[in-house]
Amino acid sequence: MIIKTIDICKSFGEKVALDHLSLDIPDGKIFGLLGPNGAGKTTLIRIINRITIPNSGQVLFKDKPITQEDVMRIGYLPEERGLYRKMKVGDQAMYFARLKGMSRGDAMDALKDWFVRFGIESWWNKKVEELSKGMAQKVQFITTVVHKPSLMILDEPFSGFDPVNAEVIRQEILRLKDEGASIILSTHNMESVEELCDSIALVNNSKLVVTGATDQIRRSYGDSRVELVYTADAALESVPGVFTVDSDIIEAGVHTAMLRLDKTANEALAAILGTGVAVRSFRELIPRMNDIFIRLVTGEGR
Repeated sequence: MIIKTIDICKSFGEKVALDHLSLDIPDGKIFGLLGPNGAGKTTLIRIINRITIPNSGQVLFKDKPITQEDVMRIGYLPEERGLYRKMKVGDQAMYFARLKGMSRGDAMDALKDWFVRFGIESWWNKKVEELSKGMAQKVQFITTVVHKPSLMILDEPFSGFDPVNAEVIRQEILRLKDEGASIILSTHNMESVEELCDSIALVNNSKLVVTGATDQIRRSYGDSRVELVYTADAALESVPGVFTVDSDIIEAGVHTAMLRLDKTANEALAAILGTGVAVRSFRELIPRMNDIFIRLVTGEGR
């Protein structure tokens, strides 16, 4: 684990921000930190970065108590952007790279590579106030990752981007993961969570609600339903104890049926094939992360 939080508690006066929160964040993976506004995500991120100190509990970085030196190996993109509007883009990028311990020569080489990668070489001498929100976001992303941190914490990294540039950032995040970086992704974009995150944690009302591998969580909150597309002389009937046909729509001789399973998908498919129908497709209806998020946050449960 690159980060392990143990019974983290944090209060601001009467407000409990984190209540005995324990998380394991794996090394070399993309970890989604999810939750509604006010759930405690930003407080946890600030504690990991040692911006805020917990009332109790501990943060471990690679199995040792986190230190300020470890924080130098973290790249943090906050949701509240922090560029100096009157400064030139190049000077500002260099300043942040030097703050993370890079030499001027190494910083210049790395920044040039990133500016070319993003096609923004002409921005070097522009002031930040001349940039659009999306343009400034590109610069801040670069300043977050330029020192090749072991851990990157990205809070709403797609905010302000059009779909084309959001895809550019998604591909860069995947590339950085492939190069060995560990990434904490905090976002409300559930489509990005499904696409990018190997595992997730959902925090609500200061407490951990669920954590685990993204695919496993999606499957565990499913309701054992499948879509069956088939052709047959007669409509498929339910097989007690194996599956129930909830609906069956026929169009141009092709049936599309929704089934609720009482046994495994393989056992149900074997029973279906045994009826003599010609199966065209058979797929599990796995819930989307967006639906799971809403169910858990609103208290509807599994």
